[in-house]
Amino acid sequence: MNTTVKWLSRPRVGLSVLVIVIIVAVAWSYSRHGVQAANARATGETSEAVPVDAVTVGRRDVPGYLDGLGTAQAFYTVKVTARVDGQLDKVAFTEGQTLKKGQLLAQIDPRPFKAALDQALAQRAKDEAQLMNAQHDMDRYMELAPQDLASKQTVDTQRAAVSVAQATLKGDDAAIENARTQLSYTTITAPIDGRTGIRQVDPGNIVHAADTGGIVVMTQIQPISVMFTLPEDDVPQMTEALARGAVTVVALARTDGTPLDTGTVALLDNQIDQTTGTIRVKATFPNAHQRLWPGEFVTARVLASVHKQALTIPASALQRGPDGMFAYVIDANSTVSVRPLKVTLLDENTVIIDSGLKASERVVTSNIYRLEPGALVRVNAAAAAQSRP
Repeated sequence: MNTTVKWLSRPRVGLSVLVIVIIVAVAWSYSRHGVQAANARATGETSEAVPVDAVTVGRRDVPGYLDGLGTAQAFYTVKVTARVDGQLDKVAFTEGQTLKKGQLLAQIDPRPFKAALDQALAQRAKDEAQLMNAQHDMDRYMELAPQDLASKQTVDTQRAAVSVAQATLKGDDAAIENARTQLSYTTITAPIDGRTGIRQVDPGNIVHAADTGGIVVMTQIQPISVMFTLPEDDVPQMTEALARGAVTVVALARTDGTPLDTGTVALLDNQIDQTTGTIRVKATFPNAHQRLWPGEFVTARVLASVHKQALTIPASALQRGPDGMFAYVIDANSTVSVRPLKVTLLDENTVIIDSGLKASERVVTSNIYRLEPGALVRVNAAAAAQSRP
């Protein structure tokens, strides 16, 4: 009977021993893990530290930009039309050709206008001969008058005839000048330095001064203008910038922001559009490489100010909380603390700090959603190298 009891009690003893062994192993493991965690916290090298990127707060000159949407416009646009009626004998330009002012564009048949000029010249020669004859008669009457061989009325009449002939000659001169002007209109030259567009009339057609279509449209694109708008809140900053001197503006492509050309602000409009709350600004660009084209949509970036030696951090380090702006600052023991900030300028890349940070402090720029005050962090090696002042 005793032997049976002993055999029945052995499994229970074995089970108890197994439980005790497990408890001791768990206690030893927990104790070891606690010691390692404590050592890791002391050295700041724990796997529980949040890996982050960080940058060092520094000072530098920061440009202040104002961005506006606008369109490129030709500096000058001229619709070249005929000023006299006639047959278009010649078109001397190629569509899309760049011409200098005064170069030949087209030629209208000049023969009718040359004939009119010759007729006016002939009429003047005739009237000039009549004036000379009247003047000679006047001289003779003046010689006979003292001897009473010519009456006073005859002298006065001849003097009037001379005056009429002189006036007729002046009218002939005006007619000649008009005929020459009409003849010059048959030669159509480029009124500006610019580029020709699509030809509107082919040679052989009859053109009229009253035609609205014209012969061709010329546009000057070197230089070129860009008209864009800015919010009315930017007007004080723009007026201050213009008062300091020339204001630089860069034209950027709407698709990828590629710089197209650099110019200067030429005009700030004299009134704000009340319907949109914006003001128009006109800028001039040299467009040496013809990267700007009339009608092209661009983004105009105006350099309105430069903040000298401003305290800056990346925009990725700035956070917004219920009490305002803040950033996570890395302390000496590799823990983070929340630092309230006041910012004076915020754009897509850089934040200018007014108060809350000092130069050479480090702020967190990544994994911010995993942080809380007092959290232990580990700065990534590459970021640590870049963040050194």
